[in-house]
Amino acid sequence: MPVRHPPVTDFAVRVLLDSIVDYAGLFPPASVTMATAVRNFAHYRASENGWMLGRFICPVKSLELFSHEAELYLPRDAGAIAWHLSVTASDDIEADMSAIATFNTRHRVCFDEYSAIADSYEIKASSAQAVDEIHTRVPVTLRTFIEVPLLDDPTPIVEAIARTGRRAKMRVGGITPDAFPSSEHIAQFLLACAHTGVVAKATAGLHHPLRDLYRLTYDDDAQQAVMYGYLNVFLATALVGSGASKRDVVAILEERDARHITFDKTNCYWTGGSKPYALDRSFLAQMRERGLVSFGSCSFTEPVTETRALRWL
Repeated sequence: MPVRHPPVTDFAVRVLLDSIVDYAGLFPPASVTMATAVRNFAHYRASENGWMLGRFICPVKSLELFSHEAELYLPRDAGAIAWHLSVTASDDIEADMSAIATFNTRHRVCFDEYSAIADSYEIKASSAQAVDEIHTRVPVTLRTFIEVPLLDDPTPIVEAIARTGRRAKMRVGGITPDAFPSSEHIAQFLLACAHTGVVAKATAGLHHPLRDLYRLTYDDDAQQAVMYGYLNVFLATALVGSGASKRDVVAILEERDARHITFDKTNCYWTGGSKPYALDRSFLAQMRERGLVSFGSCSFTEPVTETRALRWL
């Protein structure tokens, strides 16, 4: 499950967005310093929208620097909610496992409590064989997301992930136009995960709520491209789970009109497909637990402020 924060109201939009953003400020296009990233994370946790915040994404090589810079911000009181980290892999899995174990030992407060804990691991695989190799070298107790290439049929790799009981990851954008896969490729990945029961996360290019033309970086003269919205991708996952046609899954991935998406206390509604859809909050909660659990974003403020601007918060 995503990292839990104090309870929020049970409106469908809040069920959908609970702990949804894994903060990746260290990564492009933000690429902030570790000092800035940990300060930001502490601020976001304490903000009124802190319930939308999930894990801190940290390269394994930067765990020691994180420990140094976060020392002033980490919780000290018994029973406080720890900072949860998802660690991105290096080329040496054994060294990664050692670094994660050392980090968790350093931040253990008592037997089963931590001020910070690296309890998630993200690594790439280019084949089903690579998935099997990762599985043999990473403890089954470490929640592991294996990134799947989307340009080819993802089904064999997703099936291998299902056999190991691990989780999948898809990259849906970047800082160049060619980094964005087609809607059909994303739909194919989501369908493969649903058919095999694989839990997944998404990353890259999702710091806006709705698909549109955006700047690819924060430079004033940055190139623009059509980017997916995080809501497009999560609602597409929900549609897959509801048995929608691939045509409608692709259509919600390409939806740009906010008027077609509405929320009330009970449901999320989408009226841009071949038929109207009503996704109730219990179904959305199940999708977030067993379907798509979170997305990595170099910005937390953009998802929050732009979602509020659309009057979904």
